[in-house]
Amino acid sequence: MTSAFHRWTARLLLLATLSLSGCGYNQFQSGNERVKASWSEVLSQYQRRADLIPNLVNVVKGQADFEQSTLQAVVQARAQATAIQASPELVNDPQAFQKFQQAQTALTGSLSRLLAVSENYPTLRANQGFIDLQAQLEGTENRIAVARNRYILAVQDYNVTVHSFPSNLTAWALGYQEKPNFSVENEQAMARPPSVNFGTGKRASPSGPPTPGKGATP
Repeated sequence: MTSAFHRWTARLLLLATLSLSGCGYNQFQSGNERVKASWSEVLSQYQRRADLIPNLVNVVKGQADFEQSTLQAVVQARAQATAIQASPELVNDPQAFQKFQQAQTALTGSLSRLLAVSENYPTLRANQGFIDLQAQLEGTENRIAVARNRYILAVQDYNVTVHSFPSNLTAWALGYQEKPNFSVENEQAMARPPSVNFGTGKRASPSGPPTPGKGATP
């Protein structure tokens, strides 16, 4: 009881000191708002992609001899990705965030493989509906890459504040912790969208996007 009282007294004294010296409180608030805004944009673009996929699947189904395993992989990957409740709270739950990232990475890979296989079906690639969906997906993938990069930078700035002195004292006193971030094997991947070739006549690599690993950028 006495120990807890002393601990809370110390925290109150520290908070009083921080309020006078301005040890990063406002920086945390503005940083958190930037993270929330950038994360909202990430979710919006992933949802846009998820909404486009059923139309793509329906168009591809019109190609009677299309590889069913490739098509089903996209359907299953979308189902798994949309089964995860994408909410603002994900940025405060590292485990849930990682599951979300893995599901979206799997969906990107399955889409890449489907579009690579589509190169073998000239009739499908001449379908105007397919062409339109390719263009929409390409634009969406680019927007996803931009939104992810903005989120990455916002989280990096926030996490630096968590660990830097004297703002780390504010983080300790108020319980602010690191926020989870996207990660891949190499930092150069951040500067480019997923490797999907739309309407170029070249077969895209079926390997999909880079495998998540350690690092600060996608």
